[in-house]
Amino acid sequence: MNKNITMKDIADKLGVSKVTVSKALNDKDGVSEELKIKIKMVAEDMGYRYNALAKSLKVSNSYNIGVIIAERFTGDNRSFYLTFYQYISRILEEYHYSAILNILDSKDEERLNLPRIYNQRKVDGFIILGQVNKGYIELLQNIEMPIIFLDFYDEHIDIDTIITDNFYGAYEITNYLIKNGHRQIGYVGNLNATSSIQDRFLGYYKSLLEHRIKLNEEYIINDRDEKGKFIDLKLPDELPTAFVCNCDMIAYNLIKKLNDKGYKVPEDCSVVGFDNDIYATISDVKITTVEVDMEEMAKTAVRCIIEKMKNTNEKYGRISIKGNIVFRNSVKSL
Repeated sequence: MNKNITMKDIADKLGVSKVTVSKALNDKDGVSEELKIKIKMVAEDMGYRYNALAKSLKVSNSYNIGVIIAERFTGDNRSFYLTFYQYISRILEEYHYSAILNILDSKDEERLNLPRIYNQRKVDGFIILGQVNKGYIELLQNIEMPIIFLDFYDEHIDIDTIITDNFYGAYEITNYLIKNGHRQIGYVGNLNATSSIQDRFLGYYKSLLEHRIKLNEEYIINDRDEKGKFIDLKLPDELPTAFVCNCDMIAYNLIKKLNDKGYKVPEDCSVVGFDNDIYATISDVKITTVEVDMEEMAKTAVRCIIEKMKNTNEKYGRISIKGNIVFRNSVKSL
């Protein structure tokens, strides 16, 4: 018997989608009873340990929470979400739970493969940290297990979410630049990458609108490709007086790029970031940024998922945690 049979294997055998298989195995609406029975029979024949069977065998809680981070948000220079995970792990211990980290491989994300810790019932719930693609979000919606999204959301999916107030944070830090005399202000970030980057752009744009500053599309710089891989920053021919960056790592990279081109920060161009992580302070120029309250967000996520395990009908919607501007020396007053 093959212990590594996946939902995709079952879907391929039956000629149906993986989401349909997930719905059938978890007794969700949207699949006929006849097809549900057929899918379950094939799953059993193939040796797949689906949720209903695993749940019937489960006699107690595991006291483990799975924390899923997409592979594209990890790596040598990607410490933000791993730091987030450390907060989650520490806070879970206070509730006598343990965190199990699962780095979601890009292939598993594309193929809609759930982590083994789910199929083996090694966790009581999941915190999804960062962002996963639309298909994977729909897959998660159909599993019978408490789930919390942390630091992203999807408007069309009914899963509780904890986010920082990205919109207001970017709005406020752009206002700060304008108060310091800046009216030519660029933005660095791929607007299609994550909901957080989109909201930060919208906050920046709202500030421009309120001050009757026309958005110059040449001042919008892309920082990553459609798969989330960072790309070389291309400066506009005419440099604005300031840039709002979607995160501190990009602000740090932008400062390096500006220096390589012979520009000084903040003398020639001001730069602000978002997150207040290690990248805000490791360069000679310390970056003015919006601090993300990781600890409060992690506390809220842990509290919510534990309450959802006690009461599966508990709903929180979207909870927004406000951040604060940390003022340093990367902004020049004009």
